[in-house]
Amino acid sequence: MRWARGGALAATIMALAGCSLAPPYARPSMTLPTAYKEVGPWTPASPADAEPRGDWWTVYDDATLNGLEQQIESQNPDLALALARYDEVQAYAAEARASLYPQIDLGGTATANRQSANRPLRLVTGSDFYADNLLTGSFSYEVDLWGRVRNLVAAGKAQAQASGADAASVRLSLEAQLADAYLSLRGLDAEAKLLADTTKAYALALKLTEALHDGGAYAGLDVDRAQTQLQIARAQEVDVAAQRALYEHEIAALVGEPASVFSLSAVPQLPAAPTIPVATPSLILQRRPDIAAAERRAAAANAMIGVTRAAFYPSIILGATGGFQNTGTTNLLSLADSWWTVGPTLAMTLFDGGYRKAAVRASRDQFNEASATYRSTVLLAFQQVEDNLALCNKLADEEQQQSAAVAAADRTLALALVQYRMGATTYLDVVTAQTTDLMAQTTELAIQTRRLQASVDLVIALGGGWNEPAVWQASLGPPAAMPPPRSPQPSSE
Repeated sequence: MRWARGGALAATIMALAGCSLAPPYARPSMTLPTAYKEVGPWTPASPADAEPRGDWWTVYDDATLNGLEQQIESQNPDLALALARYDEVQAYAAEARASLYPQIDLGGTATANRQSANRPLRLVTGSDFYADNLLTGSFSYEVDLWGRVRNLVAAGKAQAQASGADAASVRLSLEAQLADAYLSLRGLDAEAKLLADTTKAYALALKLTEALHDGGAYAGLDVDRAQTQLQIARAQEVDVAAQRALYEHEIAALVGEPASVFSLSAVPQLPAAPTIPVATPSLILQRRPDIAAAERRAAAANAMIGVTRAAFYPSIILGATGGFQNTGTTNLLSLADSWWTVGPTLAMTLFDGGYRKAAVRASRDQFNEASATYRSTVLLAFQQVEDNLALCNKLADEEQQQSAAVAAADRTLALALVQYRMGATTYLDVVTAQTTDLMAQTTELAIQTRRLQASVDLVIALGGGWNEPAVWQASLGPPAAMPPPRSPQPSSE
């Protein structure tokens, strides 16, 4: 009968061990649109399906950019810092998982001792010297009746996943920062080439004006105007060179090299803006690591509610301690020298002045805070996608209009030079045409650069590449945070 009662008690404990006081977790709900508003035929977006998810920058088809992006993974200190933090959080999660298993300890001592002959309450006489050999082992295991340990493990796992997503965010941000700086540098290279060609043309125009002035056809004012135009163009060349140096230094820092020894050869050509169709928001935004991190932190906060609620119930620890002890004889492992203690320990707080209630309220507030952060992150993601879609579309249209303006300015300048040679106009008309033409071409290059930068920002807004597991494509629901490649995945326990 005693064994039957013990079996029933054990069965009851095992059944209770499956209980959890954490509320059933549901991802913070939001009303999401089914399509983007800012779509159009000129949308430069993230890479095509055939491209690897991580190497989104290959869509620009620039070998130098590809090589620089690869250096971020191995040489950027900010990414190394994010990866170290991820490894640290994984270690904390492993510590939490260890609580699911019993703890077994083993120890032993062999000491020689002397007691004081004048110790208080001394009742026996004899030698004050004795030996004490002790070999002990202990076993302890917390019976997780209320899910406290399991919820701690779940919270640790979710935090590790969030940290992995944070590292992915850092990586994506650094990659985009590098791409943005590189495309800006190439835009300046193209502008430098334009200004170099312009100064050559202005120098020829100055020679023509000087020749006409020496022949008495025009006043010296025209020569001064031509000289002014040439010097302004040369000053702009110097300014562009200064801006390029700053971008080159930024790129050096991003790839982990000293700016003093880093340089990039000038390539006066911008890559073409990629044109990739955009899928529905629920298939796109879930790839963003910041959204994954926010959702995982909400899950961790939900699990911590169960941890704080479990404090209202008793904790039960199964323990066993035993070993061997004697006074120095050789046969320590004899049955006569053995001892043991076996039994459960129960502990429960009866009065704490409202501490546990406050802890539960705080954990619920933390969950509400994490849920609000998740919703805010999703809304911001939609804003960023729409912003950059609008920029990509409108800048593509603006580039077409500006190209037409450049063509018109070229024709105007050519006509002005012909009329000036024929004596039909003054050099002021030539200066005006030159200024307008240079401004139009510079603006066109600026639009092209901004369009490429907007495409990079759109990649960030969309979370990177396009290839995703099918389970992610079902809804916006919690994707497992993408950890850094060099770090192992969190345990599935």
